[in-house]
Amino acid sequence: MLKFIKAFLFASVCALFSFSASAVTVASWGGAYTESQIKAYADTYSDPSAIQFENYNGGLGEVRAQVESGNVAWDLVDVLPDEAITGCDEGLFEDISGEYDNFVAAENGDGLIADMAANGVENLSDCCGPQIFWTYVVFFDPSAFPADKQPSKIADFFDVENYPGKRGVHTWANGFIQMALVADGIAPKGVYKVLKSQSGAIDRAFGVMDKIKDHIVHWSAGAQPLELVSSGEVSMSIAYNGRVGAAVLSEGANFEYIWEGQLLEQEYLCLMTGAPNRDQAMDFLIHATSPASQAEQAKYITYGPMRASGIDIIKAGEPWFHTGIDVMPHMPNTPERLKISVMGDPEWWSDNGAEIDERYAAWMGN
Repeated sequence: MLKFIKAFLFASVCALFSFSASAVTVASWGGAYTESQIKAYADTYSDPSAIQFENYNGGLGEVRAQVESGNVAWDLVDVLPDEAITGCDEGLFEDISGEYDNFVAAENGDGLIADMAANGVENLSDCCGPQIFWTYVVFFDPSAFPADKQPSKIADFFDVENYPGKRGVHTWANGFIQMALVADGIAPKGVYKVLKSQSGAIDRAFGVMDKIKDHIVHWSAGAQPLELVSSGEVSMSIAYNGRVGAAVLSEGANFEYIWEGQLLEQEYLCLMTGAPNRDQAMDFLIHATSPASQAEQAKYITYGPMRASGIDIIKAGEPWFHTGIDVMPHMPNTPERLKISVMGDPEWWSDNGAEIDERYAAWMGN
């Protein structure tokens, strides 16, 4: 009998390790974002038990360590666009561009690349599939202002005379600088053209930021802007749009957005070089990047599909959010909002970000 029990336990442990080794492992950011991925991508996959998510803190440190050691544990990694570019260039992620024709096409026949281009995405890392748009956006409580004088454009954020109150601003420059340039009259689509071509563009942005310097309350954690606005400590704040959307749709908060000048950022799923479950990981990636899957994610979080046709699916299915509320008013990348948004340029920011961050840190301290 003892031999039988030992044999049974040994077989159970082997089965556990066999499952763990064969399951596709996706490294992502955790929290509500990863929960939305699980519900939209894993739970709708042909074999949900074959997908497991693991939280990580971002960056390429662990990715690099796994690849360089030859001990790769992850298959897919959720990364920011600059990390997608760097990881692909360094060979940390596998080039899968030759397989893009196998990805699910839009209903109008557009393939992956054309469907993304319709959403304003000009370049896709050769090693990755698209995920979502998230944004830095300004929001406010409408009750903080007279009914006939509500903020409506990004210049209002920098106008404390006509729209009094303190402003919530994060402790890093990205987003804030681009908004300042739009507030100074640069068309959202022209922000990076100006940054690339005019030597005084950064000085110009800081000049606009100086207007509200004495009215700024800095934040560093994503939940803080909502607390600052709700308490009345600030009258407007920059925030992650997903946080604002969740507060409105899931908690009944009374917030409004200023969409003009928002900074659209991207998110990608990249295939690890040496992924232990490479073929099934690719199959799951194709599923996760389909228009239907990306639209499904918007049922649980207000980040926009990078596939343009995903927006069409959401529109046709309203009310779309899982609580039975229309979600399109909270989607950052509707066609009309794309026209007034700044599309992030990860290559420019990776080249200039360190210098700007240093200047911004000094600006905050003075």
